[in-house]
Amino acid sequence: MRPDEELLTAWRHGDATAGRALFERHIDALSRFFRTKVGDAREDLIQATFLACVESKDQVRDGTKFRAYLFRVGRNKLYDYLLSVQRGTDQPDPLTHSLVDLGLSPSSVIAAEQREQQLVEALQSVPLEHQILLELHYWEGMSTADLAEVLSIPRGTVKTRLFRARALVREALQRVAHRPSATLEDADLDQWLASLRQMQAG
Repeated sequence: MRPDEELLTAWRHGDATAGRALFERHIDALSRFFRTKVGDAREDLIQATFLACVESKDQVRDGTKFRAYLFRVGRNKLYDYLLSVQRGTDQPDPLTHSLVDLGLSPSSVIAAEQREQQLVEALQSVPLEHQILLELHYWEGMSTADLAEVLSIPRGTVKTRLFRARALVREALQRVAHRPSATLEDADLDQWLASLRQMQAG
């Protein structure tokens, strides 16, 4: 399999097939990213993200980090969309507002078991920036370095926010599941978060 940086270089030199291969490689992950946040609007946002990448392909500094760049563009498109649908209200702050706060809990997110559905609800009730951080870390396997690229923050801040995001999900689960958060081990939470990834495919 040709690495991202090789495909990106070929694409920059006019190889449209390489560009299509690059997008096809990451479209499922990008679809999963939008599905848990905007539901029916995800197709438009996927197209907007890819179009923005086409227009800025020469600006990607490091081809090995194309995936992080793609999600950074997707995150920006998501926030543009939220601003457009929240006109006339206070400007949403992704560090303090959750999807629940914004009235945007996508009904298309499906979980097979009650505990998983509770985790979905908990994720959507924490600040959006924390939800994004957890999903990219657990579902897409992104390192702190990649997450720092996506969020444009220092790696140390990523680690602090991941710690805080886990704590907020534990608190939210306590409310949703009526279960003391102290009884939920970190390993259990990690396993639950990772297991939700496959349910968001398609």
